[in-house]
Amino acid sequence: MPNQLPNQPTHQTQSQAQHQADSVQITDVLLRDGLQDEKSVLTPEQRIDLGQQLAAAGVTRMEIGSMVNPARVPQMAGSEDVLAGLQRTTDAELTMLVLNARGVQRAVDAGAEHIQIVASASEAHSQRNAGRSVETAIAELGEQLAVAPDTHFFAGISTAFTCPFEGEIPAERLVRIVRQFAAMGVTEIGLADTLGTTEPEKVMASLDTVLAAEPELTYHLHLHNAHGRALDTVDAALRVGVRRFDAAVGGYGGCPFAPGAAGNLATEELVRHLHAAGVDTGIDPAAVAEVSRRATALLAAAPALDLQESR
Repeated sequence: MPNQLPNQPTHQTQSQAQHQADSVQITDVLLRDGLQDEKSVLTPEQRIDLGQQLAAAGVTRMEIGSMVNPARVPQMAGSEDVLAGLQRTTDAELTMLVLNARGVQRAVDAGAEHIQIVASASEAHSQRNAGRSVETAIAELGEQLAVAPDTHFFAGISTAFTCPFEGEIPAERLVRIVRQFAAMGVTEIGLADTLGTTEPEKVMASLDTVLAAEPELTYHLHLHNAHGRALDTVDAALRVGVRRFDAAVGGYGGCPFAPGAAGNLATEELVRHLHAAGVDTGIDPAAVAEVSRRATALLAAAPALDLQESR
């Protein structure tokens, strides 16, 4: 299991705390979230090529696919092959997203070492995204952790702040879901602004409530960027100790089951912003911008997806 980065450092020297405050880990999610809502499909080989370029640019953690039904999300078909190819050719930490027990088993069988189990904060989104209630989804995922004790499981909560069907998500509901994951032994939890429309003040109000309730966990933010204010949210989250953020080169992304979901915060934009503030990411902004151009060219040349057949 990778080292955890606590949200509020304790028992550290001043230099250790300063070093932590001056560095951030970015998980690039192009290969999963970035591609899952595109109208064309890249081959596993093309996705491996992009992942290798991301690693060469300094990305140390990337989300490379999801174990979902390819009939529902054909863009993710072949995720096992992408995982195997990148395990052979990069040293990056490779994460795989799953929504249910079958997905966990597929990911484990494929050799995934880092698996993100995901549940929605919204009942309506959970039914559309996972085909089950929030409680059922979490219970089913929890049963799987014991099946693979050597696997690093971490959690993600989608529509953590705003749902396209239910509107604003109460912070107390978010705390309840965080505690359910914590009770399973999960120590890292990502909170997703799936639509990208939540104002930074609302994100921070909810995050403050979660931090007060469960301060010992490690949190990361998954920010979409509909209103162009995701960087404001990043700045505010840094001030309360968050040191992990998701982003996707080119700002690609969206959710097929959340109407109106915007693209992700662009990795190159986040890197430039953090570096300008003196926060190190270890990522070359020019190199990730080149990966963005490569992804755009590949998607433009890829065969179009028949969306009617895939739904």
